[in-house]
Amino acid sequence: MTSEIIIKYHEITDFGLLSDSERILMDKAIKISKSAYAPYSQFYVGVAMILENNEIIIGNNQENASFPCGVCAERVALSTANTNYPNIKIKTVAITATSKNFNLLEPVGPCGLCRQVLIESESRQNYNIELLLFNDNKVVKFASAKDLLPFYFNETKLKRT
Repeated sequence: MTSEIIIKYHEITDFGLLSDSERILMDKAIKISKSAYAPYSQFYVGVAMILENNEIIIGNNQENASFPCGVCAERVALSTANTNYPNIKIKTVAITATSKNFNLLEPVGPCGLCRQVLIESESRQNYNIELLLFNDNKVVKFASAKDLLPFYFNETKLKRT
């Protein structure tokens, strides 16, 4: 049996088509990426998210010499939002990255761990989180975090013995 998964997203190259709130989030993500602590990888990630109360939460990646101890920008921002505003829905998350070692030709998506955490946040709030992955040339817009990880793990995949 062969199955197919179709992932829907929008690619936007004319930034004038974006809403004011999307552009504000993107500007904040760019700004916070510049202060990321990435002395080892030189890979700077910035995230800005808007909550349903219009509060904007930012985060950037924080590395450590022991690489497993670092924290991705997405999880920094999600943890901040879920800690300070546990009952407020996350509406939109904008993610950007730059690198001193690489020319990033396409917008960068979250790592697998961050995708799972985004999905958990989305499931917990029972409301889709819109994602904007972007660089200087393009925005890739997803309607839901689940679109990034179609075979995500959750409790419905388990059966108690």
